[in-house]
Amino acid sequence: MRTARPWQLMLATALLLAALQIASPSAAPAQSHFNGARALEYTRQFVAIGPRWPTSQGHAQAEAFLRSHLQHDQLEEDAFTANTPIGPVAMRNFIVRFPGKKDGVIVLATHYETNYWLKNINFVGANDGGSTTGLLLAIADDLRTATANGKKLDGYSVWLLFDDGEEAIQSWSRSDSTYGTRHLAARWGKDGTLGKIKAFILADMIGDKDLDIQRETRAAGWLVDLVRQAAKKFGDEKYFFKTDQEIEDDFLPFFDRGVPTIDLIDIDYGPPGDSYHHTAKDTLDKISAHSLTVDGDVFMETIRLIGLR
Repeated sequence: MRTARPWQLMLATALLLAALQIASPSAAPAQSHFNGARALEYTRQFVAIGPRWPTSQGHAQAEAFLRSHLQHDQLEEDAFTANTPIGPVAMRNFIVRFPGKKDGVIVLATHYETNYWLKNINFVGANDGGSTTGLLLAIADDLRTATANGKKLDGYSVWLLFDDGEEAIQSWSRSDSTYGTRHLAARWGKDGTLGKIKAFILADMIGDKDLDIQRETRAAGWLVDLVRQAAKKFGDEKYFFKTDQEIEDDFLPFFDRGVPTIDLIDIDYGPPGDSYHHTAKDTLDKISAHSLTVDGDVFMETIRLIGLR
């Protein structure tokens, strides 16, 4: 049997590929996804610090970790003293700004500390504070690339907020919680920054392998719609808004001042019914790169959609 020469095989292959391309002109390119594995690696490094409750050495190490990763960005360290049930406590918010072409700001936020009242159980908060810190650090990488060499984002400026003191020092109440965002919302209300914020998007506990993000009932309806639209683009609707729930979280100081907010949170963490939340079981093995990929895809697409408004 006669065999084809190598150059004949190469030519035939090229012609076949060209024919397939002509026959399927509407074939869409592969969907590009957020790097959830990188977000998980940041989370792993951050959680390795251990407990990071305010006044602890771990908290100082968490501050240093954020500073080292964000030092070459447009970074503001917002240091303040919180009045708490144990007295004055030094806290610090980190704000990273990426400029956009449109006049206005989208704030993406997460808290990064762990609970003071859990300081004796080795609570590392891998999902609760850790996973979303890793997520925002990976988002910072993408935004840094998009704004390299003096470029600007196509839509609004994006500010990443790593806020401190979301957790209660003793017991959750409006006065013993959300120290970082209460301080910042009040400050931005005084200097006029608050009026520039088009949306405040909060990420909390969404690294969970069993991802199920609730719809916080006070979320701005148009933001809920855009998140749904973003999730649909990636075929991820099943992870969002199957249930509704009112949740007390660190978006509240901005919501109270009339800023459009949405809290993307998976409060049902561990079987049966939230059994890992605020326990020593909140460890790295409970979160996944897949969930962080879903989160990152939807966050980045939501930012783009807000910019089109």
